[in-house]
Amino acid sequence: MKEKSRSTFSGNIGFVLAAAGSAVGLGNIWRFPYLAAKDGGGLFLLVYLILVLTFGFTLLTTEIAIGRKTGQGPLTAYGFINPKGKFIGVLACIVPAIILPYYCTIGGWVLKYFTLFITGSGKNAVADGYFTGFITGQWAPIIFGVVYLLITAAVVIGGVNKGIERFSKVLMPILVVLIFAIGIFSLTLNYKDASGAARSGLDGLKIYVVPDFKGLTMQKLFTVFVCARSAFLFNQCSYGNHGCIWFVCQEGIKAHGLNQPDRDF
Repeated sequence: MKEKSRSTFSGNIGFVLAAAGSAVGLGNIWRFPYLAAKDGGGLFLLVYLILVLTFGFTLLTTEIAIGRKTGQGPLTAYGFINPKGKFIGVLACIVPAIILPYYCTIGGWVLKYFTLFITGSGKNAVADGYFTGFITGQWAPIIFGVVYLLITAAVVIGGVNKGIERFSKVLMPILVVLIFAIGIFSLTLNYKDASGAARSGLDGLKIYVVPDFKGLTMQKLFTVFVCARSAFLFNQCSYGNHGCIWFVCQEGIKAHGLNQPDRDF
């Protein structure tokens, strides 16, 4: 029986954008700043960067190496290397399936707020109690979550080239623009705290990028480490996006003829 050909990326740009899109998401904009502000600001960022440059780099290069060596997806690659490791591939696929409802739920929230802003109802979205009223509703959260799931499924069904790559080339540049816009807007914010002192976005930026070691104890450092590790696992490929990064990496590598069996592992 003739093996069905698999679609591949048309070029390096699509591959890089798809790989980045599978790792960079809402957690980087929504959850990460919240944890950084709550757990030490610059100190949290420093610990996080150390984790990314050590564990994160190791995990990413390991995934690419395994995909390059085997040319398989996460389900079968471990067994390809060692038959005793087949169960690891099963676990690697079960984890994203378990996390899928979580992502779809939050994706539905984003979709709801997106529809509010494009319909000119953005003021309603910032009203007190609006978010709580929405997520505790009987049908609205479910409907938007299902719509988000269907949109995602449509992209995946489109395949690597016509689905993932095509949408990544559009959505990833938009995400970059939005991140810069949000960052610039944040610097213009001003408010007064409970003591009446004026605070600006630049004050927040200083707290965010400059580590404060005053009064640092081992217990506090350990707490910051645990929180940074949580953010690291949430955002990195080893958690939830594991299968996605592996898939796009090995498909992109195959597309450019790099997965030759005679290459070093």
